[in-house]
Amino acid sequence: MMNIISRFRTLLKLLIFVPLIFYFGNRSYIAFDEGFYALQAKWILDKGNWTIPLWFDNYVLDRTIGLQFLMAKSQEIFGRNIFWAYLPTTIAAIIMLFVTYKLHEELIDKEFAFVSPLILSTTYLWFDYSHLATQDIIFASLVTIGLFSIVKIKSRNNNLYIFLFGIWIGLAFMMKTFLIAVPLVSIAPYLVIKKKFLLTKFFWLGLLIGFIPYLIWTISIDPYLDQNIIFYLFEKFKSLSNKNNFTNPFYYYLWNIPLTFLPWSLFSIIGIIFYKSEKKDQKFILTFFPLTFIIIISFFSTKTPYYPLQISSIMTLNSFLGIKYLFNSKIYKSIFIFITSKIIPLFLICIACLYYFFFKNINSFNFKENTFLFIGLVLFGLSWSFIENKTNFKNLLIMLIIGPYLLTSLLLGSGLFTDRSRELRETMEYVSSLDIVKNQPIKVDKSGIKNIAAQSKIIRIAILTPDLGEGLNSINDLNPGELAWFSESSENSINDKSYEILFKNDTLKPWRLILKR
Repeated sequence: MMNIISRFRTLLKLLIFVPLIFYFGNRSYIAFDEGFYALQAKWILDKGNWTIPLWFDNYVLDRTIGLQFLMAKSQEIFGRNIFWAYLPTTIAAIIMLFVTYKLHEELIDKEFAFVSPLILSTTYLWFDYSHLATQDIIFASLVTIGLFSIVKIKSRNNNLYIFLFGIWIGLAFMMKTFLIAVPLVSIAPYLVIKKKFLLTKFFWLGLLIGFIPYLIWTISIDPYLDQNIIFYLFEKFKSLSNKNNFTNPFYYYLWNIPLTFLPWSLFSIIGIIFYKSEKKDQKFILTFFPLTFIIIISFFSTKTPYYPLQISSIMTLNSFLGIKYLFNSKIYKSIFIFITSKIIPLFLICIACLYYFFFKNINSFNFKENTFLFIGLVLFGLSWSFIENKTNFKNLLIMLIIGPYLLTSLLLGSGLFTDRSRELRETMEYVSSLDIVKNQPIKVDKSGIKNIAAQSKIIRIAILTPDLGEGLNSINDLNPGELAWFSESSENSINDKSYEILFKNDTLKPWRLILKR
């Protein structure tokens, strides 16, 4: 009987994550980077080319085909539906939550191990990217597996974890290539301490197996190229290392990480700074690793919000330790309770009311999205307002998590983090219903892709085009009776007598659907 009750409780705990992970409503992509990968996955299925990432009829040699392959394979197996395109990301997100749970058990304790994955799943950065079809959550999940496996390696006899530490490196390289160097360098001192396992056959076997997908791919693509793909990938890495559109100041992550790790940022910072441990594993993984990681990526020219995803599980553990430290502190506990139960709830409720009643019309959110956002912020504030000085630690954790949990669940249910190009999706659903569009390919005038805005729009249009044709170097290449997406910014103007504009509106601008007469 006790076993049945225990299993039922475990099932209930797992079901808690369902509203945070799964969404079954309408979905749509943003352009970069998920739309680009989704379009490449579409071309894999349309053209049957599982080797070379494409941009229309051209090769894209600045990235691997790892994610696009997984997205296409998922849709090939389960059906060409956007829900299945997200399956690789969803699986990686679930794995990352589980490994975070195991890390908490290993580094802190088993009693509250379930808290850390809940904190992680309600963190803005992780929640956002776990619902994007990009490489980033998969890469972060693999790094987290690497951290967990090295913590579990106590001797040369821990063959499973030695094997795991070997295998994650190659798989992560297939996702983000040379960026694998950052977490590896960050844990290098720890590797020196445990260097004996690097000489075991299980480590090298795991390393070899992990690199098999990359090796198969690089051998397959080599006949199409004038030099090995590794040189093209290295050129991309060099461009990211130099000044570019994503170059930011050295101090970028000092404000970006606290912002993107909301609402747990302060607790995490306190955990890193004030929590003291005599355990070597705990001190290195929880303190030295994230700080070293942040310093290294701060020297890198390209700085983006999603690079710190690789340390998000560790930041989560530090959030728990920060909460625990404040709760047990005779000096800071009363301040901690006052801020979390009075200041933050008042701030959230005021923000929610101001937005909903005065500023909601400044964006394109619909009634459902605005309402769910308003209710989520209010419930967040109300849940934290019930915290008191007399609240025990377990109840404090529950109340702290309920607020962000309700907010993120409602945000996911509203579609804000899944139907990100809603207006364009609805427009393309109408275009796809036109009789002239059905069963006829629509080509794309590539000369109209003059800037980022035009490229962003055509990526999303192309994904939603039922039968996407080839790219045209010029609109003059269009044959009579054929359809094409034509941009107002194209070098070629259209002759009204030769072309008919079938559809245009502000949502698709600058692109118009035309017919060659």
